[in-house]
Amino acid sequence: MAVVCNFVRSGSLEIKLARVVASLILIAGLISAKPGLAANILGNPGFETGNFTNWTTFGPNNYVLSGASQAHSGTCYYKVYGAFNGAYNYTGIYQDNFTAPGAIYSADGWGYSLSSDAMNGQDQAWIEVSFRDSSYNALALYRSPVVTSNNIASLGGLSKWFDLQITNQCSFTNASALPLLPGTVINTVTSLVAPAGAVYVRYQIVFVQGPDKAHGSMYFDDLTLNQTGGTVVVPPQWNIVWSDEFNGTNINTNIWTYDLGGGGWGNSELEYYTSSPQNAYVSNGLLHIAALQSMGGTSYTSARMKTQGLYNTPTYGRFVWRAALPAGVGMWPALWMMGSCYPSPGWPACGEIDVVENNGATPTWVQGSLHSNAGGPTLVYNLPNGGSTTNFHIYELDWNATSIQWLVDGYVYETQSIGAPFNAPFFFIMNVAVGGNYVNETGNSATNDINSGTVFPATMLVDYVRVYEPTAPLALSVGPQSNGSFILSWPTNIVCHVQIQTNSLTGTNWFDTSVTTSPFVVSPDPNETSVFYRLESP
Repeated sequence: MAVVCNFVRSGSLEIKLARVVASLILIAGLISAKPGLAANILGNPGFETGNFTNWTTFGPNNYVLSGASQAHSGTCYYKVYGAFNGAYNYTGIYQDNFTAPGAIYSADGWGYSLSSDAMNGQDQAWIEVSFRDSSYNALALYRSPVVTSNNIASLGGLSKWFDLQITNQCSFTNASALPLLPGTVINTVTSLVAPAGAVYVRYQIVFVQGPDKAHGSMYFDDLTLNQTGGTVVVPPQWNIVWSDEFNGTNINTNIWTYDLGGGGWGNSELEYYTSSPQNAYVSNGLLHIAALQSMGGTSYTSARMKTQGLYNTPTYGRFVWRAALPAGVGMWPALWMMGSCYPSPGWPACGEIDVVENNGATPTWVQGSLHSNAGGPTLVYNLPNGGSTTNFHIYELDWNATSIQWLVDGYVYETQSIGAPFNAPFFFIMNVAVGGNYVNETGNSATNDINSGTVFPATMLVDYVRVYEPTAPLALSVGPQSNGSFILSWPTNIVCHVQIQTNSLTGTNWFDTSVTTSPFVVSPDPNETSVFYRLESP
């Protein structure tokens, strides 16, 4: 018996166990090519996507502009300027990539200040690279020269692109600040070395405007962060660590519970929430949450499902729903999250993240919001090409220590900077409200509008809820035993299952094994030429 081959295909890893007549030889338990050093690990380094894909913004005035005559190369570039608020204010972008202690980098970027909109007064700008731990706290900081109106001539002058090399190692005072506000230059180096404890390397552009509110802007293009040596970085993969695929016949009460009752829920809503299978049920691989007209003492019934007390999210990660939302006057479908500390210290101090909500009377847009004592920042996204929320879309929330991004079908439409209370676990909530302040349907007369403008049942369909975290790669490991059997094992923190197929790797007749826990022992069958195993997630 030998492991002849294994390889990753479409998120699954397949291993072939083939019979060898003369001897049993273990060729490999896991074969993978050693990754080389990347030329440039930054995603979208020249902004040629026409937007901030791969980047997180902070501050008010960040723009990707198009113009081949103005860009350093290609057709797009980044423009930044201050907030004009009469105080020191900071605007910019950053991108985090995985690193490892001992990895060595070089970094630079091209800068430009237009003579008619030149750096002026107290304006400053620079590029920096910082190494950060698993909580995104800075361990080391390097930056380029700080561009000001006083030194721009020595860097290359106005209306000219100049190369900003990141070679200055700097001190800093607040490891969790954004930006770090570098102190003195403590060393000039040619290589940027990831220190002990480094998990992320952050490339960041910072524009500072002073209280003088001086006019002026900077352009940036062709940014580079090259790993030139040291430890080879094998980035973790984003894998599913928790999910509900709604593939059974019943709602999993080990995961979900219900809010029950009426009373408006603080929003003048008109529905009464139940746990009835008429309002919430699983069928054909989909969760159905249905708002119904009621024949009893309330106008409408619906369901509000939650994981409170049963499942708390990790702090930070990627959270994905695939869902179709109901349309109709007064329909208020929502996929959202509440701080797990609720009901203490109360709302909004506990924090609320609205991944997606919509006014069913206008099913062409969705909205993502935060709620806390600091306020309720929000944005609306209009679905492109006449899209409707009644069709299935993938709604995603990417949450890290400094920001949250909202995506629809892979497109980033909103980014908000965060702090407490968005630095602790949350729980999930899914519901279809009827009426209320959000949809401007309140009071007794609202039922007439809703009944004439909605087809009941009005149902939200949820295909899955998935939680992703960076983990070790999804992989099967193979180990021999003295009796000729093999032990298959795989990561236990990734949601996955083992499938099997005999004799043909190109066939489609894969089926789940009866074994669900890692590891398990494979005893070769002499009557089979080959057996293939693979991991599927989810």
